[in-house]
Amino acid sequence: MSHSCPISQRRIDSNFVRIVSSLVILFTLLFCMTEMIFFIWVVIFDFVTRAFRKESFSPFGTVAKCIVSIWHIKPHYTDESPKRFALYLGLGMTTFVLLFALVGLMKTAVAIALILIICAFLEVLFDFCIGCKLYYLQQLVKGI
Repeated sequence: MSHSCPISQRRIDSNFVRIVSSLVILFTLLFCMTEMIFFIWVVIFDFVTRAFRKESFSPFGTVAKCIVSIWHIKPHYTDESPKRFALYLGLGMTTFVLLFALVGLMKTAVAIALILIICAFLEVLFDFCIGCKLYYLQQLVKGI
């Protein structure tokens, strides 16, 4: 599958995305360990701000920008559309985590949160984006 995007010409720094993903891991792990819904609200807020392109309000984005700036991390640009698709998948998963936690199905919420952690972990360590692979598969199926 080609890693080019026929829909968007926008590019995004994958190092920035990896830093944001590490913060998603941190807050989702805090939720899993404490079962405090506050941590999931923070993750959802961050996903929503980035989904609506209001990055200036994104707490994780703000931290990532600071880290990139302080450590002088050189950007590694990639197509934005697959990463946005992954963002929406993460928002959906996190929303389900919140809903299950709110109705008292904490084990189900934690199980979904652990899947989110695994996906974000793959992004952080190996620059392997599950959502991006699903995006490319979707594009391939749309082309058939």
